Amino acid sequence: MRAPSITFASVLQDFFLLRLKTERGASPRTIASYRDTFELLLRFVEQNTGQPPSRLTLGDFDAPLVLDFLDHLEKERRNSPQTRNVRLAAIRSFMRYASVRDPASLAVAQRVLDIPVKRFARPVLGFLTREEVGAILDAPDRTLWSGRRDAVLLATLYNTGARVSEITGLKVANVLLDRESAVHLHGKGRKQRVVPLWKSTAAQLRDWLGEIDCCPDHPVFPNRAGKALSRSGVQNRLQLAVTKAVERCPSLGGRRISPHTIRHSTAMHLLQSGVAIEVIALWLGHESPQTTHGYVEADLSMKEAALQRVQDPSPRRARFKASDSLLAFLDGL
Repeated sequence: MRAPSITFASVLQDFFLLRLKTERGASPRTIASYRDTFELLLRFVEQNTGQPPSRLTLGDFDAPLVLDFLDHLEKERRNSPQTRNVRLAAIRSFMRYASVRDPASLAVAQRVLDIPVKRFARPVLGFLTREEVGAILDAPDRTLWSGRRDAVLLATLYNTGARVSEITGLKVANVLLDRESAVHLHGKGRKQRVVPLWKSTAAQLRDWLGEIDCCPDHPVFPNRAGKALSRSGVQNRLQLAVTKAVERCPSLGGRRISPHTIRHSTAMHLLQSGVAIEVIALWLGHESPQTTHGYVEADLSMKEAALQRVQDPSPRRARFKASDSLLAFLDGL
């Protein structure tokens, strides 16, 4: 019999405060992702059962309810299978913790833990050619404050292959321009890495820092209010540059280009230049080089080059030889 002191609300609060923050030391991004999952789940349960979140029990979160919630994410909220799997991972993590805190809920938790992740076809990585990247980098109007910021922002994105969260979180103190030019990026899961800068990128950053507040904690890429650009802000500024770049590079027209496309392009160009997969993994902040192997799969030119190094095993077609002298004459024309 469940002890009266153990309630769903108390277990959920302990999961965030004790399990995630204290025991695991989860990053703010991880905690925010888990929080969003449970806010969506609790609102879904309240709308469909009429039960307020504070009155729910662990027994209410059986597999059928969780499956209904996951279907709701895909069908009504139009979430991708990847997002569905992220939400399921958060729920699974909580149910594992709940089964330890409250052994009476073990059977319910196990049924939820048995829900499989959804398989999906991984799309081919999209990336830009060097000419297309060059057109985008040249697009911002450098006579405007916002244009100069956008030019440095896009150059830094391409140089570092940074995630959009890493670029929006970049502080003045993270830009190293004294002895060696580099930026200190804070990535997923509290992972950090230092990425070197090309001379042109370093020069642009040095000039740009002279135009903004150089307090160490100030964002390198602020909006007009002095706050860091948001994810959507970076996407909007990139889209403006792409729209302008289409005039010079028509192949950009009609394509969906995001900051992650720039990241993919950085990786592909490093790969095509002969940089080792392991180095690219470090450059991008991948936890494992296995993640980086996707770029090899996407590079058709590398596959074609590999094909040229392998002899075609099919038999050569024999050349026709005419038996008659007149036919031989005609065949030789």
